[in-house]
Amino acid sequence: MPSLLIHRARCVATLDHADPTQASELCDASIFIRDQRIAYIGPEAGLPEDAHRAEETIDARRHLVTPGLVNTHHHMYQSLTRAIPAVQNAELFGWLRGLYPIWAGLTPEMVFVSTQTAMAELLLSGCTTSSDHLYLYPNGVRLDDSIEAAREIGMRFVATRGSMSVGQSQGGLPPDRVVEREDFILKDTQRLIEQHHDAAFGSMLNVAVAPCSPFSVSRDLMRESALLARTKGVRMHTHLAENDHDLAYSREKFNCTPTQYAQELGWLGPDVWHAHCVKLDDEGISLFAATRTGVAHCPCSNMRLASGIAPIRRMLDAGVPVGLGVDGSASNDAAHMVNEARQALLLARVGRAMQPPEVRDGRTFFGCDLGPAEMTVRDALSLATRGGAQVLGRSDIGHLAVGMCADLALFDLDTLEFAGGAVHDPVGALLLCASPQAAYTIVNGRIVVRDGQLSTVDLGPLMERHNALALQLAQQAL
Repeated sequence: MPSLLIHRARCVATLDHADPTQASELCDASIFIRDQRIAYIGPEAGLPEDAHRAEETIDARRHLVTPGLVNTHHHMYQSLTRAIPAVQNAELFGWLRGLYPIWAGLTPEMVFVSTQTAMAELLLSGCTTSSDHLYLYPNGVRLDDSIEAAREIGMRFVATRGSMSVGQSQGGLPPDRVVEREDFILKDTQRLIEQHHDAAFGSMLNVAVAPCSPFSVSRDLMRESALLARTKGVRMHTHLAENDHDLAYSREKFNCTPTQYAQELGWLGPDVWHAHCVKLDDEGISLFAATRTGVAHCPCSNMRLASGIAPIRRMLDAGVPVGLGVDGSASNDAAHMVNEARQALLLARVGRAMQPPEVRDGRTFFGCDLGPAEMTVRDALSLATRGGAQVLGRSDIGHLAVGMCADLALFDLDTLEFAGGAVHDPVGALLLCASPQAAYTIVNGRIVVRDGQLSTVDLGPLMERHNALALQLAQQAL
């Protein structure tokens, strides 16, 4: 029976309360993991007898322990096209038009290697569970390529079968050569669910249904995808209300807002999560809250593509489930989950400062004068852990408690990044100081990052092959 003892951690942030203001943070605490589950959290004196015979012990006296971070939105193949000069200054639609011709050259090997590269970066940042939205399938690419990559590297994975079916000739955004037939999309999606989806507690692999966006698939495909997902009992994911052009497209093509479009097609509910939602209006927020529809907040990508600032505080206050997503590596150019949480925190505060002044009783109040901060460090950490688990429909990850899956991240507090910060507030330092790499990342009780090094795949050859494939992909599009 595999066992692991995390011994006398300086601080354990359990996140075992849904309300981040009710933080449960333990000092000088130990965690005992038995058979992929958390068997004990608390002082050393209360450890079970068999904890002292654990197969491995980590001396955590220098470390902050958090739940494994949860990434709710990604396009991992895009790590091959980071920092492409032609689209460095583009907004969403121009960025997509510039990259579609390059992505048309993707191969199965490219998808496998880029998936492992993206997952390596996530794991090294303390992320233990990630979704991925793969919606291009040229040249024999299959979602199975991503699934095998995740299995080998050891990441808990939500693989979403994305799709595009409406090309430029039909009024869509993508070129015709990268779209698929809708009957094939639905047939392949059903195959993937039946072959790979595991709904059990502690599952390492879920499959979700994920048409790409309102501007790349038909109404029929959206409806049929929702019907398939609900028949099979899996979750649904797409992009929604990402920027002003996205909003204008919905109004022009469908004569409604993106939220109204989603409602009409059955794309609201507790089994649905949408990426971005930067332009979600008051009606949209109310509908999302009433239906418990989730949001993947992607602050770095939203800034990179000049999409705007999502109204996350209003969503949270209304009761909308919200998690964090790093989004594609060509719109974020990084996949560091601690940094994503930090950016969510900072962007929320900037957004508040940009609000117009309010006049109350003859006095003018600016954003910074209106009361408590828009987002606290513990709010941000909750989005990256509990919030992400909720958005992905997982009750077995996202916080630390007895019986939960053993997904944890350990950060060394005695490093330069934390100097002068961790002595005051280890959790605050994690979100406010320079974003660190994890010292240990544990997925399902298995150490996949040890002493800051990935232990499941050889990173050197992986990066070498990834860079060669990135050059090949770009050059063949010239």
